Amino acid sequence: MRSFSRKRLMAANQNPSGIQRTPHAAGDPAWAEQQHAKGRLTAHERLELLLDAGTCTPLGMGVTQETRQETREGAHNSEGVLTAQGEINGRPVCVFVKDMAVRDAAVNEAHARKICRLQEFALESRMPLIGLFDSAGASLEAGMGAVAGYGAMYRNSAAASGVIPQVGLVLGGCPGAEALLPALFDFVFMANDDSSLFVSGPDVVQAITHQTVDAVQLGGAEIHASRSGIADGRTDHDVAAILQLRRFLAFLPSGNRAGAPTWPCLDDAARLAPVLDTLLPDAAEGSYDVRELITQVADEGDFFELQAAYAANIVTGFARMHGRVVGVVANQAATLAGVIDSDAARKAARFVQFCDAFGIAVVTFVDTPGYLPGVAQEQAGLARHAAKLVFAYAQATVPMVTVIVRRALGAAGIAMGSRALGADVVLAWPQARIGLMDARAALALEGQRGDAAAEQAYAQRVLSPEAVQAGGDVHAVIAPRETRQHVLAALDRLAGKPHKRALRSHGNIPL
Repeated sequence: MRSFSRKRLMAANQNPSGIQRTPHAAGDPAWAEQQHAKGRLTAHERLELLLDAGTCTPLGMGVTQETRQETREGAHNSEGVLTAQGEINGRPVCVFVKDMAVRDAAVNEAHARKICRLQEFALESRMPLIGLFDSAGASLEAGMGAVAGYGAMYRNSAAASGVIPQVGLVLGGCPGAEALLPALFDFVFMANDDSSLFVSGPDVVQAITHQTVDAVQLGGAEIHASRSGIADGRTDHDVAAILQLRRFLAFLPSGNRAGAPTWPCLDDAARLAPVLDTLLPDAAEGSYDVRELITQVADEGDFFELQAAYAANIVTGFARMHGRVVGVVANQAATLAGVIDSDAARKAARFVQFCDAFGIAVVTFVDTPGYLPGVAQEQAGLARHAAKLVFAYAQATVPMVTVIVRRALGAAGIAMGSRALGADVVLAWPQARIGLMDARAALALEGQRGDAAAEQAYAQRVLSPEAVQAGGDVHAVIAPRETRQHVLAALDRLAGKPHKRALRSHGNIPL
């Protein structure tokens, strides 16, 4: 990859077509009115809201109304996208914002080159890259120039993967080849009821499959937030999305060697959480919301959940513990009793991989009775997807602290950050049951029909945390109210954990 200094980058983005331009920071008033009528901001307004006041350094200029008319008639140029370097909460970032006011933000060779140079600059400077998407896709007039441009952007995104965070925000259309770029990013958020992301549009779908759908039904924010899992979150409008993005960036490091961000902590590290003593229901299979546990342990209850509407039987997100950012993975007993299915395994595996790539410790709260049984799951490749979760934990070198809340049974219990997979510290609540299967199933397998007393005796003898602790798979049995204290103490001890990796190009994760 070629090296670009900031000065060279700015010069390369100035007037590549030779058309006379004037600065146009505010945008066209008529276009702004149209956007505001739809509840949206203009590209310039989006950029201004995203970056800290006074920190934006444009890496390309706006256009006048005359130039915009000329570009709509087919002149090839790199407009239709704003690129800038600025700060978010005082931290440097690189940003590109698609500008539908200019040729519908259609991508041609020069447009793509502008983004490519920004990608290269962000990677060289170790700054997070943020992309705001709202485009008609590829420019038909550009032909192979657009094809080559997309390929170059994809390659740059792959090169930056695991080195700098890449975050996409879809605020409008993101069709065809355009859709693959945010899908390559680490995180994608969507906003507005009519935003969409798809590879094949409604017309193509109708022509090939004879199904009639609109863009939102095909790839709207709700679809990707709850069914495909492409969107890590969704909001109702531009302003909420951009403010959410600013908050989210505070959880991410600037690069893979920057270390997890720290934040001033006003919460007591020794704080007890008595409410956790009664979190688990009396019934062995009763449900509860694991997010209550997470917020009780996190600093000031602050937890940024990702993909909340997708694979809700597992919870992922970022929290701070004594000022340090940590990644949290937790089985959600309130949904499908906390079993792990294909979607949940993929969701958690990808999140653990991100944390490991960027040096963020992983805290896992375990309460799962096993994998979701069924013909559909097995035929959909449950074993392969479950292996992704195993692989992600097994290859992770960051500090890993696991708390077994209630059930860690079978292969699913192994996959959830077990000691056998490399967890540094494994803690367990007194009620925990850890083993191959629950007491009832074990007794039945042995040909016994045990009553409640027999099951309880078996569980205490074989599955209790005290029994498992003797084998070294649990380090300590803790009172629920002391969970925060023990997790923070473990993270403190692991703060200097060395990152040892095998000498290889990369592992072959079961994709």
